[in-house]
Amino acid sequence: MPVALQDLVRHCDTTLESPRFRDYCPNGLQVEGRAQVVRLAAAVTANQSVLEAAIAWEADALIVHHGYFWRGEAPEVVGMKRRRLKTLLDSDMSLLAYHLPLDAHPVLGNNARWGQLLGFQDVEPLDREDPQSVGNIGKLASPMSLDAVAAQVQALTDREPLVIGDGQAAIEQVAWCTGAAQGYIDKAAAAGVQLYISGEISEPTVHTARELGIAYMAAGHHATERYGVQALAASLAERFDLEWSFIDCDNPV
Repeated sequence: MPVALQDLVRHCDTTLESPRFRDYCPNGLQVEGRAQVVRLAAAVTANQSVLEAAIAWEADALIVHHGYFWRGEAPEVVGMKRRRLKTLLDSDMSLLAYHLPLDAHPVLGNNARWGQLLGFQDVEPLDREDPQSVGNIGKLASPMSLDAVAAQVQALTDREPLVIGDGQAAIEQVAWCTGAAQGYIDKAAAAGVQLYISGEISEPTVHTARELGIAYMAAGHHATERYGVQALAASLAERFDLEWSFIDCDNPV
């Protein structure tokens, strides 16, 4: 059953509360394509290979976490940017992108899904004072070693996480924020958890973890952010009776 593109966008904007976020990029419809959507592709990032795979699948629209037009990027439509936009415009395929709104949604978001899939309980915001907080704190169903938590993460993501800390240390509480959120490790340590998980790691993160006495795990930016966009696409497919497909373009970062 076709759905009007504008109805699809309006539903996403409302569900994810896009207007309340001060983001690094525009959220919502970034490139307009055909007016009706029957087939919806989903991916983490709208790179060239994802665009081509979505077109080959004959998608009417592509919804991603990492789209285009980031704050501070060069405005000229040349090179890679030109090729990507030309691909979209020539195919008449729409591009929808949701960044912080998709990180933060309490059910469909990247952080919500990460906690759900790993079985974390009693989930709360990492920063209660920040209305745009995208991190969470939760408890394990039962205490386990850092090595055991790492094994669960590896089973979920199909990649070995980078772990800082004593593998036999007992973990009861964990804080996490998907993607490039290594800077939140100070907040996690202040909250008193034994483990902080993010997607990316920076050089100072290792020293911070060691000196603050908190275990740390970098599970991959792409690897930790595959789940929100899938949950969103599945919910859209159910609501509007759409076909949908997830395009996974591996990224080791």
